[in-house]
Amino acid sequence: MNTKENPAEKLPAHFDLEHFVPYRLSVVSNTVSQGIAHVYQQDHELTVVEWRIIAVLGRFPGLTASQIVERTVMDKVSVSRAVKRLLERGLLKRSTLGSDRRYRKLELTEKLGKKTFESIVPRARNYERALLKDLTKTEIATLVDLLNRLEHAAIRLDADVGLK
Repeated sequence: MNTKENPAEKLPAHFDLEHFVPYRLSVVSNTVSQGIAHVYQQDHELTVVEWRIIAVLGRFPGLTASQIVERTVMDKVSVSRAVKRLLERGLLKRSTLGSDRRYRKLELTEKLGKKTFESIVPRARNYERALLKDLTKTEIATLVDLLNRLEHAAIRLDADVGLK
C-alpha cells in the first residue's frame, strides 16, 4: 500500500481562477490576438500564425522555420503549415543556406510579402497605441519590464521541467 500523499489531493477547496496569473495572461493574450487579428485577416486573409511569421521575417529576414519556432514559441507543425501556405501565396521565398540543403532561410518577397508587411505594421502600431492609451509612459515601461521578467521566469521554469 502506498502511503505517500498525492499533491493533487492538497488542492484548496476554492481555486480563484480569475486571479490566477497564468490564466489571466492567457486570456489577455487571446483577447489582444483576436483584436489585432482584424487588422490583417480581413484585408490580407492571414491567420495569426501567418501574420506572426511575416512580422518576424519583416524584422529578422533570413531566419529558418526552426528559428521562427524558437523566436515565437509557436508550434512547429503550425509554423511549417503556415510557411507552406505563405510560400504558395507568394508572400515568402525560400533559399538554401550555403551547401547544406537542410537549412533554408525564409524571406518576404519583394512584390507581395514586403508590401503586406508594410501595409499591416502601421495599423498594428495604431492598435497598440489604442490598447495602451490609458497607461502612462511610466506604466508602459513597467509593463514591458514585468513582461520581460515573467518571460525569463517562465523560460527558467520550463528548463527545470516545470513545477514538480
